[in-house]
Parts: sequence; C-alpha cells; structure tokens
Amino acid sequence: MILDVLKDAAIDTLKLIPFLLVTYFVMEYIEHKTSEKTQNKIQKAGRFGPIFGGIFGAVPQCGFSAAASNLYAGNVITRGTLIAIFLSTSDEMLPIFISERVEISFILIVLGIKILAGSVFGLLIDLFEAKIEKKHNHEHDHHHHIHEMCEHDHCNCEKNIFVSAFIHTLEITAYIFIFTFIIGLIIEGIGADKIANIVMDIPFVGELIAGLVGLIPNCAASVVITQLYLKGLIGFGPMMSGLLVGAGVGLFVLFKSNHKIKDNLLIVGLLYSIGVVAGTILGFIF
Repeated sequence: MILDVLKDAAIDTLKLIPFLLVTYFVMEYIEHKTSEKTQNKIQKAGRFGPIFGGIFGAVPQCGFSAAASNLYAGNVITRGTLIAIFLSTSDEMLPIFISERVEISFILIVLGIKILAGSVFGLLIDLFEAKIEKKHNHEHDHHHHIHEMCEHDHCNCEKNIFVSAFIHTLEITAYIFIFTFIIGLIIEGIGADKIANIVMDIPFVGELIAGLVGLIPNCAASVVITQLYLKGLIGFGPMMSGLLVGAGVGLFVLFKSNHKIKDNLLIVGLLYSIGVVAGTILGFIF
C-alpha cells in the first residue's frame, strides 16, 4: 500500500512541475515590477488603507505579508490594513490551483471573496478602533523596518527571477509531494468518506481545524488546505477559513518585528475568528 501511495504521489507531483515553474516565473516578474510601488500606495492610502491592502494583498508577490508586518510594526499602516492584507494574501493557493488546472472562474471567485473580506473587515476594524481609542499624537515612523523584507524572512527572493522561480518551484514541489503522500496514506488507512463526514458534516469542525492549519506561519499551510480541498477531503467553507487565516510568513515576521505581544495575539485572534466565521457562512452559501 505504501509503495502504491508513494508512486501515485510522485506521478501526481511530477505532472505539476512545468505549470508551477511557469506560474512562479510570472509571479516573480510581477513582484519585481510592482512590489515597491504597491508598498508606497498602501502607505499613502490613509483611511482607505484596508481597501488597497485587500486588493494588493491578493496580487502574488513574494513576502508581501511579511512586508506588511514590518510596516505595521513601524506604525506605517493600521491594524485594519494589516488584517486586510493577511486575509487577502493567497500564498501558494494560486500556483497550485493553476497547476491543477482549476477553472479560472472558480479562482476569481476565491480571490474576489478574499479581497472583499479583507477590505470590509479591515475597514470595520479601523472604524471601530477610531471610535474607542484616542488618536495617536506621535508621528508615524515611515522608515522603521520597511527595508527588512524578503531577504531576512526566509522568502528566498533572488534578484534573478529565473533563479527565484526555480527555487520556489523546488520548495513547493517538495511540500506537495510530502503532503500528497501523507494525504494518500490517510485516505487509504481511514477512508475518504469517513474523513469527509468528520470535516464536512459536523458544523464548525472543518472551519475550526482549517483555521488552525492556516495559522501555521509557513507556505505549507496554504499547500495543505488547497490540496485537501482538491482531494475532496474538505468543503468550500473549511477551505476558505484556512485560506483567509493563512498569511504565510506574515505572522512569523509580526512576532519577530512587533514586540507588543498582546497586540500580536489580538491580531491572531481577529484573523482566526474572521476566517472561521466567514468560512462557516460561505460553507452554507456555497
């Protein structure tokens, strides 16, 4: 059984490599052309920061959630804008969907939901905080941590986009192979029907679990959640919960850059709560 699962995982993974390589090359090109401009626009967005954060957060850019964490730690963007970026960040979902040839219409729906959720909840958070807190008198330090981005946060962003795309492809290929193998063993050992019954038929369970997986500060989170959905082991609601919560290395950088632990825990709590609630609602709708 193990050899059969290993063989199937290897074949399934190898088929994805050409699509992943092309996708990451395009993503790297976009990132290198738009990264600095995007950060500048978000910094100057003012009260509309969450809207810009929700939109630009969905654009595939290397370590953008990490950059947002540094900007927040430096008091450059608001908590609402940071949450908006975290909610809309796609991480590895997009390249996996593309490599698996998921319909463009479905991909656009998922991205649209993430952008809308980020923008709306980000604005609500900033609006709520503006009403209960006094305005800060100190000026924002627009230079604190801004330049400490990918090179310090395990993003492996190289100057050469070909090298960077190749490295990303190797990393994600390894993740996909490992988790495809693990998922295959679980399916063979327990049974897909039993797993689906636990995750999809019991209210909140799938969303709660997927949300916890999404909190893993690594691209592995989005890989696992996307793969579980494509294998039919979780439904649309749990998938959205995990993908909304998943902020890549953003949470890791937040705790590294922002020394206000209570503030960081509040952000994690908000992110998780929004992801689970939104995923549950979406599960009933779709």
